[in-house]
Amino acid sequence: MSQFSLLARRRFAPFFWTQALGAFNDNAFRNAMVMLVAFQMALPDAQVSLYTNLAPALFILPYFLFSATAGQLAEKFEKTRIIRYVKLFEIAAMTIAAVGFFTHHVSLLLVVLFLMGVHSTVFGPIKYSILPQALERTELVGGNALVETGTQLAMLVGMIVGNALMLIAGYGTLAASLTTIAIAVVGYLVSRSIPEAPATAPGLRFNWNPLSETWRVLKITHADRAVFNAVLGISWFWFFGTVMIAQLPNYTRHVLAGDGSVNTLVLTLFSLGTGIGSLLCERLSNKRVEIGLVPIGAFGLTVFAVDLFFARPGVTPGLSLGWTAFLAAPGAWRVAFDLTMIGAFAGFYVVPLFAFVQSRAPRERLSRVIAGNNIVNAVLICIASGFGIGLTALGLDTPTIFLVTGLVNIAVAAYIFTLVPEFMMRFITWVLVHTLYRIRVQGLENVPDEGAALVVCNHVSFMDPLILMASVRRPMRFVMYHRIYDLPVLHFVFRTARAIPIAGRHEDEALLAAAFEAIDQALAEGEVVCIFPEGGLTKDGSIMPFRPGVEHILARRPVPVVPLALRGLWGSIFSRRDTALGRTRLPRRFWSRIELVGSVPTPAAQATAASLHARVDELRGDRA
Repeated sequence: MSQFSLLARRRFAPFFWTQALGAFNDNAFRNAMVMLVAFQMALPDAQVSLYTNLAPALFILPYFLFSATAGQLAEKFEKTRIIRYVKLFEIAAMTIAAVGFFTHHVSLLLVVLFLMGVHSTVFGPIKYSILPQALERTELVGGNALVETGTQLAMLVGMIVGNALMLIAGYGTLAASLTTIAIAVVGYLVSRSIPEAPATAPGLRFNWNPLSETWRVLKITHADRAVFNAVLGISWFWFFGTVMIAQLPNYTRHVLAGDGSVNTLVLTLFSLGTGIGSLLCERLSNKRVEIGLVPIGAFGLTVFAVDLFFARPGVTPGLSLGWTAFLAAPGAWRVAFDLTMIGAFAGFYVVPLFAFVQSRAPRERLSRVIAGNNIVNAVLICIASGFGIGLTALGLDTPTIFLVTGLVNIAVAAYIFTLVPEFMMRFITWVLVHTLYRIRVQGLENVPDEGAALVVCNHVSFMDPLILMASVRRPMRFVMYHRIYDLPVLHFVFRTARAIPIAGRHEDEALLAAAFEAIDQALAEGEVVCIFPEGGLTKDGSIMPFRPGVEHILARRPVPVVPLALRGLWGSIFSRRDTALGRTRLPRRFWSRIELVGSVPTPAAQATAASLHARVDELRGDRA
């Protein structure tokens, strides 16, 4: 089922359009205000500069002041009710904005900007914490991709519409006022169709002190190291984006020699690229939360940011080209491609991180984790503004700022991935498996989303654990022969995935006993453990008898057993077919078509080595 089918589902569509309309209105108002203040009120340059620099600070200030409170609200109360109050608040703010537009009262418009910051601050924790309540686990990546795409496009259209409305001769203020109020009203009406989203922590004791609650929210966000470092990754995305987008007006004027239409084109390419990259995440991740895409996104951001430094179009400085004249200039399409790809890799980078936070953080704390994320985002956005101003003060031109930002990006990303090896482990797994195989999966929904389970599978190649790791949505602890566990490169993957090395009784009895203890402990903690009960790779493509170790595991810890079967691997790279035929060259089959199929769980009381062998052999059919 395509992710776009969610747009026809009541559990997702009203929320999607509510948040998209809010993003549109926020940007329409801000750009209409900038057009009024900067171009239509004949203010001195110093006063215009003061207002335009004060505006971002006023919008971001509520994130510091109220994010922690917003996180508590989203946990303690039913979410759709809060959304409707937020949309009513937006209608009131836009009504005040209309007064400011008609009276040219800049201070009043700045107050409205602060109110819209409050609006976004309260809505933020709900925006991402409601998705795990509304969507299935398999829909989480697709839902996040649609939200990210919708937000980017709504922001872009809002900026364009806000500018255009205020430029209508004689009626700009009226058009901007009526449009923003109308969109706020429509947003409220749409929000009334959002299904109920119950409170995840109704017994939460509310703390009205914003300082102490901010500190507590940051401690909650930091509690899970992997989640916190994903938050750092998201915040770095905002840093990178803030620096890049802040340079685009000067880049358009001084490097591209373009007018306002070229600036709009640049923003459009960036937004469309982000939407495309976000939507591709679901396909590339096979509908699972695949953080292996994050290093790919980080690498792409650096490559194309650096290339912008070298992509100097052949235009005469000082001109003011329209967008069609710009695209006709030599080298313009390279710039356009770089901007689009920066957006696309931004999608690869940020969508899996949001989905990771949503899937890993406890439901009863998710809204507060998102609030903590917003606080850290706000800090990094402020630092990004200072970073851009500082580089400009040092005399760096815009392409050089792109170069520096791209190089700093790879250093920061590498640091984050070092802190959380799981990111690099998933990256290596994703690249290896999708380079060597084309995988079709069926029946993997039988692996339970929660609770302990034992997975059994036939063993055809050295790549079997990686194939299962890349295909099964829930993390699994693999039990594997210690010599495979210690293979170069793959040892890092298996260690990071907390695989359990095992040896035969006659080879290392102590390691065998330790493995059974580790398996039992993992099942006791509600994890999924995967074993290959044949005890070794098949030598002829057939499935060997299952050893009694599976019965020993279930005797100590009775849990459901999920049979899986790999098909089509015999004769592929890293299977033993060529070795069995006496070949010394590489196997003949590369990028093989393979399948992984699953069956309904077998209760522990009915699971024996023989019965599980028969079930896996039946699933496998005649295709090893």
